[in-house]
Amino acid sequence: MAELVANCPRCGAEQITFDVLGQILTHVEYDWKRWFEAFCHCRRCSLSTVFVLAQKNYSESNLFQNLAGLGYAINSIVSIEGYISEKDRAAEEPPEHLPIQIDSAFREGASCMAIGCNNAAATMFRLCIDLATKSMLREESCGLNSRIRRNLGLRLPWLFEQNILPAALQDLSTCIKDDGNDGAHEGDLGKEEAEDILDFTYVLLERLYTEPKRIELAQERRVARRRRPAPAAS
Repeated sequence: MAELVANCPRCGAEQITFDVLGQILTHVEYDWKRWFEAFCHCRRCSLSTVFVLAQKNYSESNLFQNLAGLGYAINSIVSIEGYISEKDRAAEEPPEHLPIQIDSAFREGASCMAIGCNNAAATMFRLCIDLATKSMLREESCGLNSRIRRNLGLRLPWLFEQNILPAALQDLSTCIKDDGNDGAHEGDLGKEEAEDILDFTYVLLERLYTEPKRIELAQERRVARRRRPAPAAS
């Protein structure tokens, strides 16, 4: 039976030995780096943990057919990337084709929502909206002042008034208050309020990034189809 030396998330013991009772392959990265979830038993507290492990070296691929069956400590051939916990509950996937910074903020917010951290989730979704709408501001615009530029709750109504944002989204946007905190700063945001902010964030980002990119890709495919050489006559 294979062994793994790690800190135990259940009892807090540091560098304790686990028995590796089984593993499943979850995915392969770079066409060689195998990632596993390994079911392990702590020798101190006798409780189980599912560790996320990754293959260290390309040359050792032959060792991973039966990781749990190896008769030694496997720390030399795998890196410990984490363990499965409440944070791994299914979370809302972001819309497609987002800028990297917005995609990252959305994923963090969705992870917070999945474990019931509503205030943290709302903060990250507000960040998504803030980043997306700041990019829509022009240097010289009627009625645009520094306060509107800074305050998301004031910026959204201004963008609707200027017909820069689609009017169909205006009702959904009422979840973003003009005081700039929506309850998140006071720590009293409920699940329903956080879900409202999630819904508005998702639809807004889909309108601003996903739909235009899909249209662009469709147009590129259309052009490519018309550039294909005609089939040779038989």
